[in-house]
Amino acid sequence: MGGPGDPPEGTPEGGPGGGDDEYRSVVFDESFVRAARLQEFSAQERITDHAPAVRRRQPVRRGLSRQALILVVLIAVAFGTAIYMGVRHPYQTPTAQPTVEPARMTVIPLAPQGRVPGHTDPEYLYAHSPAAQYRIGAEGIPLPASRRTAHFSDGQVVDALMTAKDYIVRSSLDPGVLTGGQVRPVRVLLDADQLDQFDESFDRPAADGRHAPTGWLVRFDPAALELADDRIRVQGTLQAAETDASTLEVTADHTFVYALRPVGKAGAAGAAGPTEPTGAAGAAGAAEDKAGDRARAEAEVSLFTVRRELHFRFDRDDLRLHTAQLVVSYVQAGPLSCAEDSANRLHPLLAGQTAKAGGPAGTDPYATGSATALCGSLAISAQPKV
Repeated sequence: MGGPGDPPEGTPEGGPGGGDDEYRSVVFDESFVRAARLQEFSAQERITDHAPAVRRRQPVRRGLSRQALILVVLIAVAFGTAIYMGVRHPYQTPTAQPTVEPARMTVIPLAPQGRVPGHTDPEYLYAHSPAAQYRIGAEGIPLPASRRTAHFSDGQVVDALMTAKDYIVRSSLDPGVLTGGQVRPVRVLLDADQLDQFDESFDRPAADGRHAPTGWLVRFDPAALELADDRIRVQGTLQAAETDASTLEVTADHTFVYALRPVGKAGAAGAAGPTEPTGAAGAAGAAEDKAGDRARAEAEVSLFTVRRELHFRFDRDDLRLHTAQLVVSYVQAGPLSCAEDSANRLHPLLAGQTAKAGGPAGTDPYATGSATALCGSLAISAQPKV
């Protein structure tokens, strides 16, 4: 170490050597002077202010030290990370997720204005009805030309349309659903958040606009009728549109025409046999004629028409899982009696029958949460010409 007289930056160049102790106490270079803590006042300053001969100099500030700068940077990085993680948290709370709204459903029975027409041949009825040009089964539910949206690809739009079509086919064309009482083929296509509403609809059916089984699917009473022809006629449209950055909606509007007959009456017309051509006198001949007419009437097939307007909603999880949210179900069906309960099962009027007297169940305007009971009249033009 240098002595008390050594300059801070070493012995100045050209100055006296280390051995010249004689000058070490009186020779100072510029660096030594700048590093001094005490500074001598000038003669003028001493005369004017009567100040002491020397003053203490403030240490030279050269900015933040390296350690302080590193600490500031670390604090800034930690603060920024905390803000980022708060905005983009990987685990969203359940309350942040959008909830699936309950399905709203309306079922309107259409009552005929007279007797329901019938014929022994379903093809004859179809050919003489507005459904003459309808396609058969799923062919009547074609997929439209699809195109990508602002936030969904072509493939995602097609997935939404395919899921909607699968739902319509299973809920309107599957014989096991129509007359077999099955519900699982339809249930597995619903969003998980709607399963409780679906199950409650079949456990406790109600015409309240929320829990009508016939709003979810088409089903008949298997104890009263059966399909006379499983080649159901269908016509309708599908449309897909984006509602926001995370939701696709599909609107379906289809008309289904079913050929129905009383259960167990297939071939009953042939069993009745021919009546007496000469019209012989006596009660026996008249009874046989009436029995034959009744048997033929019981074996006749009638057409039953159902129009379903369904609105589906899909988020990205639904597209991935091949499920759908049923938002709205609007159903018109006939011929039906307005007095019959159409919420749980449809009870079509068959060939030769007329609507029962009476209207739909009364509507209580004071009861909150209830749906208005509706009923319409089936136009004559909607029936086959026989």
